Amino acid sequence: MHIKKPTIIKSAGNKPKKIEEFIGMVNSKTSEISIARMTSPAGWLEPAQKPDFDEYTFVLKGCVVVKTHDQEYSVNADEVFFAEKGKEVRYSTPQGAEYIAICIPAFSPDTVHRRE
Repeated sequence: MHIKKPTIIKSAGNKPKKIEEFIGMVNSKTSEISIARMTSPAGWLEPAQKPDFDEYTFVLKGCVVVKTHDQEYSVNADEVFFAEKGKEVRYSTPQGAEYIAICIPAFSPDTVHRRE
């Protein structure tokens, strides 16, 4: 399969974030994995979540702040954060960031379990 362009997915959070899904439930009808490029503005914050998938966040530019139930991490360019399925996590980008999110199995609004 040759994927020539992503599908733009609506984001959660206090500000609009651009989500470009290349592989996943929407763009490629793939349920095993999703790969998306995120472009997140300064000051973006999303609700805490406890997903039914593993998520790898590979930061390309800027910094993604990840809060778990007991710790906070600043994940900078060329670094990766692994969020294990079933564990609570909350993402934010105080100064803005561009990053790749890889979810196994694929991200789904039904399996992310956000706390509003």
